[in-house]
Amino acid sequence: MRTTTEWGSTLTALLRRPRPRVISLVGLGLVGLVGVWLVINLVKDPERFFTVFLIGLTTGLVYALIALGYTLVYGILQLINFAHGDVFAFSGLLASTMILTIFDLTELDSAVMIVLGLLGTLVAVVAFGATLNTVIERVAYHRLLGAPRLALLITAVGMSFIVQNVALALYDVNHRRVPELIPRSNVFSIGGVEYQWNKLSVVLITIPVLLALTWLVRSTRQGKGMRATAQDPDAAAMVGIDVNRTISFTFALAGGLAGVGGLLFLLQFNMRYDTGFELGLIAFTAAVLGASATSPARSSAR
Repeated sequence: MRTTTEWGSTLTALLRRPRPRVISLVGLGLVGLVGVWLVINLVKDPERFFTVFLIGLTTGLVYALIALGYTLVYGILQLINFAHGDVFAFSGLLASTMILTIFDLTELDSAVMIVLGLLGTLVAVVAFGATLNTVIERVAYHRLLGAPRLALLITAVGMSFIVQNVALALYDVNHRRVPELIPRSNVFSIGGVEYQWNKLSVVLITIPVLLALTWLVRSTRQGKGMRATAQDPDAAAMVGIDVNRTISFTFALAGGLAGVGGLLFLLQFNMRYDTGFELGLIAFTAAVLGASATSPARSSAR
């Protein structure tokens, strides 16, 4: 049997254990309700359920690329880079120029020409997105790193308008579309559930990008520098990490992800100068929800 002292120690440990916040309990309750609703729809109409699931998977991967850009920058600077969505849209518009003007791709071109053209476009938009985001950081944010957070927030909103209006001046108000370079024929059709090659291409491109990003952040020297800077910039500088270069690298990485997302979105839908505003709001919401879901784990780790 336990002694009084042991029972007292156990009770003290239980009292000191962090209790879940009300908002976390509400969030878990909502997740549970959504889970029940999904199970009901799966049983009720499985064909429609899996069709919507595949559509959500394809579109959600594009949103994830944009949301990761928000998360990377916020993790380093605690800054919501509102211009990120506009970098995404600008990169997509540049992709339309590369496909339609530089490479002049059509559905009638050979598969080799289409693949090479899309690879060239991918390299161009990644470089463009990374460069544009780095320039934004150096011009707009770098001198304000010691300023109040409100100043950075207002500057981020201003940069969003600037990037959006530059895209408007260069590409006018019309939507840009590209030919159906990737076949829309079915990869499979099972029980009425169909999945096309153009949607599968999003998965085949996004998954390696996300895996490469995970490896970079977790295993490389630069990734460790990013994590150290996000945790404590002053301590990171004391151990020899170039904090300014790490911040610029993070912005470049986020801009590259926006470039990949812009190309993939253009191949599926169409792009306009203000497309990044709507997509940015959706991706920002996803980033906030994702951070909220993992915040208890981070708090306990600290």
